[in-house]
Amino acid sequence: MRLKKDDTVMIIAGKDKGYTGKIIKVDNENDRVYVQGANMVSKAMKKRNQQDKGGIEKIEASIHVSNVALVAGGKPTRVGYRMEGGKKVRYAKKTGELV
Repeated sequence: MRLKKDDTVMIIAGKDKGYTGKIIKVDNENDRVYVQGANMVSKAMKKRNQQDKGGIEKIEASIHVSNVALVAGGKPTRVGYRMEGGKKVRYAKKTGELV
């Protein structure tokens, strides 16, 4: 997986196309990411204790990694790897800058 938690990404396909947000969780096993404020779904939450209200809450659902692109310089770009000083680093393919 070339994307990491706290990366800023743009959604390039689906109902939230064009939305830019930060990755809050990465699911490597299923190749999916959770983007803050994107792909919101309603979920019925059960009341767990006296203080908990329960009811219907809006939460983020996962998005397949192929439907998001890293944002570098305000535009979506692909991610590449290269060796610098004996260390493997990620870089933006469009601009060449390190991520």
